[in-house]
Amino acid sequence: MLSKVFSFGLFGIEAYPIEIEVDISRGLPAVTLVGLADTTVRESKERVKSAIKNSGFDWPSGRITVSLAPSGRRKEGACFDLAIALGILAASEQLNRERLNSHCVLGELSLDGSIRPSKGVLPVSLGMAQSKIKDIILSAQNAKEAALVSEIRVWPMKTLKEAVEFLNNPALASPMVRDLRLFSEIGEYEIDFSEVKGQYMAKRALEVAVAGGHNVLMIGPPGSGKTMLAKRIPTIIPGLSIAEALEITKIHSVKGLVTAEEGIISRRPFRSPHHTTSSSALIGGGPVPQPGEISLAHRGVLFLDELPEFPRNCLEALREPLEEGFVRVSRAARSSVFPASFMLVCAMNPCPCGALGALKSSCRCSTTEVYKYRSKISGPLLDRIDIHVEVPAVKYQEITSNLPSETSAQISQRVNQARRNQKERLKNESIFHNAHMNHKQVRKFCELGKEESELLKMAMTELDLSARAYDKILKVSRTIADLEGTGGIKTEHLAEAVQYRSIDRQWW
Repeated sequence: MLSKVFSFGLFGIEAYPIEIEVDISRGLPAVTLVGLADTTVRESKERVKSAIKNSGFDWPSGRITVSLAPSGRRKEGACFDLAIALGILAASEQLNRERLNSHCVLGELSLDGSIRPSKGVLPVSLGMAQSKIKDIILSAQNAKEAALVSEIRVWPMKTLKEAVEFLNNPALASPMVRDLRLFSEIGEYEIDFSEVKGQYMAKRALEVAVAGGHNVLMIGPPGSGKTMLAKRIPTIIPGLSIAEALEITKIHSVKGLVTAEEGIISRRPFRSPHHTTSSSALIGGGPVPQPGEISLAHRGVLFLDELPEFPRNCLEALREPLEEGFVRVSRAARSSVFPASFMLVCAMNPCPCGALGALKSSCRCSTTEVYKYRSKISGPLLDRIDIHVEVPAVKYQEITSNLPSETSAQISQRVNQARRNQKERLKNESIFHNAHMNHKQVRKFCELGKEESELLKMAMTELDLSARAYDKILKVSRTIADLEGTGGIKTEHLAEAVQYRSIDRQWW
């Protein structure tokens, strides 16, 4: 007997349809898997056999051949277990074959027949929305995530036996209903900017950075509050739209980072990889390309603490994604494009010991050590970071002060207003933030008066800035003007933006 089951595989963050054919013929009992299956898929025959027997069904005594098409594409993962098991039961006439053909099946099987969750369910649901099959059978733990796509019907199952009973009698189950209430029930953050003592200039720089989506580098001695400031950035970033949330959830789903309770990523990502991370973990890669940290930080924040301690090749690999907003990972078979539009936040010490420039601490580093430490960060990478701000050591009076500081909610109000101003101005440009403007858009939206032009000319000459830095200064000036609610860029806006570009000329 021959049966067919439909499923989906993943390549990168995109899903593609897979047709699983199961044939049972006379011969010595054996199970043969064909179709470029990896080790995990080949091991499924042992899990499937135990799951079928422990669920109370009969294991066929003939020769079983399982084909996964298209045969030229490598299949990996345990998500085909349930489909193979149902195909075997359909081929042995233990369930309704015609009804099985109208469903997509996804899920890993335990030896007792229970269905475990799978990775990449949201990309599969989005792929199904473009196909003829609109019903999917999967683990109950993946149901909320799959139901985010309204064009399909999701049938959550807990065990193999339950799935077979449903296919034989559809009236026994009901589809999962799309529910986005959890998305709107976002709790408050446990941290707040008001907890940071002093550092008014750094707070202002981060406010400007968040308002315009700019990249920022903080330089200061150990214990000055750089990491504390960075971790509070998500508390002032505007919330996600539904479209952004689905875009982020799709990436996190492939990595298995979406919880069964939520089913959707409701907050902007904040990723902080360790400085020993590899380039493939940061950028993305692998035999079958997987998204890296920069893609997991899409629409959110990528925080690189102790920036000079990262491998040089990792830092240099950031240059193209920072400009393009995506990363292309190429392999022999094909290439994958992962979205990577993130806000880069970096922190570093002024020297290896961290005491350089401190008033009462003596630096123990030689000139050669300081040069070697800073030279790990190349000029081209620094040029792509819009805002450079110094974070000095906090004074005792500021630490013990009881004066109220601005809360994240107060800062967020100004940031939201600035973003609304940008959205209105850029509504016909297919971008949302000032930081993403190209050179043509900068010339259009960042016009300067005579006095402002003279100031910028002097800054470019004195600081020996690049053409990229010229555009960066204008973008930051435009953001500062949006925070002030003014229509044009004024001298004070430009002066503040130039100040954020002058620190690298002092340190490098």
